[in-house]
Amino acid sequence: MFKLTWKHLGMALVLALVLIVSACGSDEENEPANNANNTEENGGNDTSANDNAENTGDDAAATNYGEEMGYVITGIEPGAGVVKAAEKTTQDYENLAGWTVETSSSGTMATLLAEAIENEEPIIVTGWTPHWKFAKYDLHYLEDPKGVFGAEEQIKTMVRQGLEEDQPEAYQILDQFNWTAADMESVMLEISNGATEEEAARNWIDANPDKVAEWVDGVDQVDGNEIELVYVLWDSEIASTNVVAEVMRDHGFDVDIKSVENAAMWEAVAQGGADGMVAAWLPGTHGDLYEQFKDELVDLGPNLEGAKIGLVVPDYMEIDSIEDLQPAE
Repeated sequence: MFKLTWKHLGMALVLALVLIVSACGSDEENEPANNANNTEENGGNDTSANDNAENTGDDAAATNYGEEMGYVITGIEPGAGVVKAAEKTTQDYENLAGWTVETSSSGTMATLLAEAIENEEPIIVTGWTPHWKFAKYDLHYLEDPKGVFGAEEQIKTMVRQGLEEDQPEAYQILDQFNWTAADMESVMLEISNGATEEEAARNWIDANPDKVAEWVDGVDQVDGNEIELVYVLWDSEIASTNVVAEVMRDHGFDVDIKSVENAAMWEAVAQGGADGMVAAWLPGTHGDLYEQFKDELVDLGPNLEGAKIGLVVPDYMEIDSIEDLQPAE
């Protein structure tokens, strides 16, 4: 009897194992069919395996920097060419509908940029090159597919009519003055780091005697001749005007430099209230003022090539083009 019972138990165990194996095989065979059904239900795409990866990509692409910034572009002085161009982008780019450009000053813009970078917050500023901020921070221009900001700019020297006859030595120095973006940025950076404008200018002059010698080549020394130069309170023009003024002082001139608004700078030179400026950004930034006053002053040509204006953002903002921004909601 015990032999019969053990025999029956053995057969039951074998049968149970067979049923378990069959069930597992059935599930594996049905898995491709189940996946196929899921694919059909999702319009031919099996998205379940890639949900996490796609969601991560979507989150990055959908970052709405405009919402975080209140759809505001931080500008500089009202009337500046880069500000006018920025305002034009809000009209020409449909995706900038509802955006505004808030004007301030170049100093305020730099302060707000520094604060945003310290806190790694999004910010878009009206920017230009040369400028010390590119040496101090990791920044990039947003691409401008519509070309609102134009191509490269030149910074030109303009003088009043009659200066060549009245003060040929001053005219010659201003005519021969030229330097590079790197030269200008080094002076700007030193000022931003705490040096006075005169100290930074003097340090650059002492470190670049060969370049300065080209500016004064063939120019006789003078004895106290008075010269007035005007400029706008942009870091770039503070640097260039102070350097030129120090060089002219070394050559015997009594130089007075005066900061004014953009339009006043052009008007002063055109009407003879000032002798010259080394701060004319063309063709874009000061283009309208040049057209207004070009027949009343003397254009001595560029003193710096390769300048640029546009919208600038910190590198930690994952955005490359103006077209990547989103309209105000």
